[in-house]
Amino acid sequence: MKALLVKYKSVIRFIVTFLAVYGVLTIGYNVYLNVSHGSVFYPDYLTNLVAEQTNALLNGLGYEASITPHPNEPSMKIIINGKYVARVIEGCNAISIIILFLSFIVAFAGKLKTTLLYGLAGSIIIYAFNLIRIVILSVGLYHYPWRREILHTVIFPMLIYGTVFLLWMVWVNRFSKKAKSNA
Repeated sequence: MKALLVKYKSVIRFIVTFLAVYGVLTIGYNVYLNVSHGSVFYPDYLTNLVAEQTNALLNGLGYEASITPHPNEPSMKIIINGKYVARVIEGCNAISIIILFLSFIVAFAGKLKTTLLYGLAGSIIIYAFNLIRIVILSVGLYHYPWRREILHTVIFPMLIYGTVFLLWMVWVNRFSKKAKSNA
C-alpha cells in the first residue's frame, strides 16, 4: 500500500488539493447566497449584476431589452422587444464554473504570482464569455424559440465548458509546476 501511495503521490495531492479548494470555495459561495437572500439585489448581487450587464449589452446591440424580477422564482426575466425570452438564475452567473476552474488551477499550481494572475485573468475571461453567451442565447431564443433545447442544453454549455477546458490546457502546458518540470 505504501508503495502505491508513493507512486501516486502527485495524483493524490492533486485530488486532495482540488477537492479541498473546491469544497472551501463552494461552502463560501453558499454562505454568500444564504447571506444575500433577501438583500437589495434580487435574487443575489452577482446574478443581478449578470442580468443588468446582459440587459446593457442587448440594448447596446440595438434590441429594446429590459429585465425584471421573476414573480415566482429567484431569477431575473430577460425581455426583448416586449417578449420574455429567458431568465437569469443563480446558475447563470458563472460562479460555479469559476470555482471549478480555480480549484483546478490551484491543484496544479505554479508560482504563487503566476497562479494568482492566471486565476484572476481566467475568471474574468470565463465571466465575460458567460455574459456574451447569455446575450447570444437570449438573441437566439428571441429569433429561434423552437431551438431552445439545443441552444440552452447543448451548444452553449459546450462552449462555456470548452473555454474552461482550453484555459486549463494552457495552464497545465505553459504555467503550472508540472509544465516547468517537463521543460
